[in-house]
Amino acid sequence: MMSMTSSTPDQQATTPDTPADAAVAVATPVVATPAATTPASAAPAGLTARALLKQFQEQFPPFRDCLPLAIGIDKQILARLPDLDRKLMRTALGIHTGSLRYLRVMEKAKVRYDLDGAAGAEVTQTHRDHATQVLQQRFKKEAERKKAEREAAAAEEANRLRLEKLNQLTAKFSRKG
Repeated sequence: MMSMTSSTPDQQATTPDTPADAAVAVATPVVATPAATTPASAAPAGLTARALLKQFQEQFPPFRDCLPLAIGIDKQILARLPDLDRKLMRTALGIHTGSLRYLRVMEKAKVRYDLDGAAGAEVTQTHRDHATQVLQQRFKKEAERKKAEREAAAAEEANRLRLEKLNQLTAKFSRKG
C-alpha cells in the first residue's frame, strides 16, 4: 500500500490506494515542467499546472462546478488528452482537490462525477471525514498564524511605547543637567 506522505509526485500512482488518497491528493507546490509539444487539444509547451487547471475548468463540468471527482479521473483525462504530461496533470489535480472550495464540497458530498458530469460512485464517509480533517488542520494552522502575527504586533507596539517613554525620560533629565 502506498502512502501519500512518503512519495514524491513522480512516484504517486495514478489511482489512489487508500481512502485518504482518494479523497484529497494534496500536492506540495511543485515546479511544473513544460510538457512536450502536443496537439492543441492537449497541453501546449510551457503550460503551468494552474493554466492546465483552468483548461480543465473550461472543458469539464465537474472541474468548473467543483463537484467531487470520480476515483480514477486521471485515467479519464489521459484517455481524452493522451499527450498530456502526467506530472503536470497530477499537479493540477492536486491543486484542485486541495482547494478549500473542493474540500468544503467533499465534506457534504454524496456522489462523485466523471468528466462529463454524470453521477457515479458514492462518496464514502471516510473521504468526507478526511476532507473535514484537512479543513480543520488548515483552519487551525491559519488561526495560529494570525495569533502569532497579533502577538508580534502587540510586542512591537509595547517595545515602541517603552522606547518612547525612555526617550521622554532621557529628554526630561538631560534638560535639567
